[in-house]
Amino acid sequence: MHDKTSIVADALLSSQALKFGEFRLKSGLVSPYYIDLTWLFSSPEDLRRVVEVLAEEIVDLSSRMRIDKVASIELKGALVLAAASSRIDIPCLIVRKESKAYGLTGRIAGGEVEEGERILFFDDVVTDGKSKIEGIRPLEEMGAEVKAVLVVVDREQGGRENLQRMGYQLNSVTTISEIVKSLMETRKIGEEQARLILNYVKSSRRRRLRT
Repeated sequence: MHDKTSIVADALLSSQALKFGEFRLKSGLVSPYYIDLTWLFSSPEDLRRVVEVLAEEIVDLSSRMRIDKVASIELKGALVLAAASSRIDIPCLIVRKESKAYGLTGRIAGGEVEEGERILFFDDVVTDGKSKIEGIRPLEEMGAEVKAVLVVVDREQGGRENLQRMGYQLNSVTTISEIVKSLMETRKIGEEQARLILNYVKSSRRRRLRT
C-alpha cells in the first residue's frame, strides 16, 4: 500500500475524521462513511501528517504544471490548504461561499486574483465533482486559469470523470478504496466494515455505468 495512503488513512482514523455509520451527502446519496477534515484540528499530530502529505503533493504537481496560487472554498478545505501553502511558499486564497457585503467585500479572501494566473483548486474530498464548480467559477470570472483540482480523498463516485468532462484534471492524494484496504491490512478496521464500504464503491460505479 502506498505510503501516502497509509499516512492519510491512519491520520483520518486516529483523529476520527473518518466516521462509519449512515450519512446523507450533499448529493442526497446515503453513505456508510463520512470524512470531515475539521476533526484533524483537534489532533495536531494527525493534522501535521496530512498537511505534510498535501504539501508534498502540491510540490509534485508544481513540477509538472505552473501553479501561481492555490485556492479552496471555505471552510475545512481552506484551513488545511493554508497550512500546507505556508510550508511550500505558494500563496493561498479562500473563496467565500457568499459575497461579503462589508469590510473587504467580494468572494475572494486572502489576496487578489490576477488575470492569467494559474490556480490549483483544492478541496477535502470529491464525490461527483459538481460542487467544486462553486469554488472554481469565481476564480475564473476574475481571470484566473483553473486547470486542475486536488483533493485528499477521491470517494470514487464519478467526480474524476465529471470534472474531466468539464475540462478539469482531478488529482487525489488517495482514494477511499485504498484507505479502506490499508486500514484492513493493518487490522485497524474489520473485514466486514471494509467490505461494506468497498461494496458501496462498487455499487456506485455500477449505478454510473447504467446512466
